[in-house]
Amino acid sequence: MQDKKCVLIVDGSLPLGVIANTAAVLGASIGKLRPEMIGHDLPDSAGHLHQGITTIGIPILKGNGELLKSMRAKLKEFEPELLVIDVISATRTTRSYEEYAAVLKQGPEEQIEYFGLALFGDKKTVTQLTGDLGLLR
Repeated sequence: MQDKKCVLIVDGSLPLGVIANTAAVLGASIGKLRPEMIGHDLPDSAGHLHQGITTIGIPILKGNGELLKSMRAKLKEFEPELLVIDVISATRTTRSYEEYAAVLKQGPEEQIEYFGLALFGDKKTVTQLTGDLGLLR
């Protein structure tokens, strides 16, 4: 894992709850697709087990809608070597995964508004693509 990097990029202008939800959805999706990021369960001093957490840091970087949209288009050339997960604005207007899927399918692509992106891949590549973005604070 030393040669891999994971970052989340979230639109910092969104309401705090939407930012938190976007980061949670991206994190859960990365964990499903890259289970090697999750360490084994660990015992505490009393012998109680604590579920494994990520073995690498996951910085949350700040972006905006325009940056996320242009970045998402650019990232297509790096896939599938670079894992890219996106969360779009339809998460706020749809009530089921099926509705979400329908919104994506309807398009058009240029009307999609991105709330966040997750990137996982070669450390050098991820750093080159995101190194100029600041932390979301």
